[in-house]
Amino acid sequence: MRVLVSIDDTDNLESRGTGELASIIADELEENGWGQTSFVTRHQLLVHPDIPYTSHNSAMCFTAELAEGALEKLIAHASTFLERESAPGSDPGLCVAVIDTLPADQLIGFGRKAKESVLTKEEAYSMAHSLGVHLSEHGGTGHGVIGALAGAGLRLGGNDGRLKGSIRLPASCTMASVQTLLTLPEVDKVHCLSGGVVREDDLVRFLDDKAKTVMIGGESVMLVAAAEPGSGAAWQTLHRRELKRY
Repeated sequence: MRVLVSIDDTDNLESRGTGELASIIADELEENGWGQTSFVTRHQLLVHPDIPYTSHNSAMCFTAELAEGALEKLIAHASTFLERESAPGSDPGLCVAVIDTLPADQLIGFGRKAKESVLTKEEAYSMAHSLGVHLSEHGGTGHGVIGALAGAGLRLGGNDGRLKGSIRLPASCTMASVQTLLTLPEVDKVHCLSGGVVREDDLVRFLDDKAKTVMIGGESVMLVAAAEPGSGAAWQTLHRRELKRY
């Protein structure tokens, strides 16, 4: 059984981030023998004066392949975890959706709408009920249910979000071949933003020590651009500001 697990609004500016809590839930899912999980993605939602949020209004989501009988155990565990670990002043929400039974277009549409419009809890619960997905609040006002449902939709769409964390390379490494990058578990593809052909023997220069990948076509993709002349590389990673739209 393939599921989406999405959480939102669990943190404040001083606490552990929602992404860290999502990673812990994923790790404990595997430790309990309930299944195998994928990478965690961060999905930026609309920032608007009418939307209450505690840090950046972004949801975190991962997928999992669950063992038989593990769905209710996962939901109960994640619910208790959020009630215990979410930061003071947060309004945590949890969404768990079984992918194979979903009307995908409706959930994806809700996610896209949350990037452009102010939505309500009532709309989120109505959508969750019609889709047959689990949606629950675990503290505060519970407004995080909106982002949790939206995060699941955006992850399901496969073309939104940055992967949590960064590419793990030695601190002294300033460039690497595309072939080397493709051996890393965090990188499925290396793609040129302007459509240029990226070859496996090309070198990629890192602009900082925290290169990130984004989700495109359901895969973890490192986006690159043409490197500056004289850098010794064909390509270079994007600046963080250039990745903000994902």
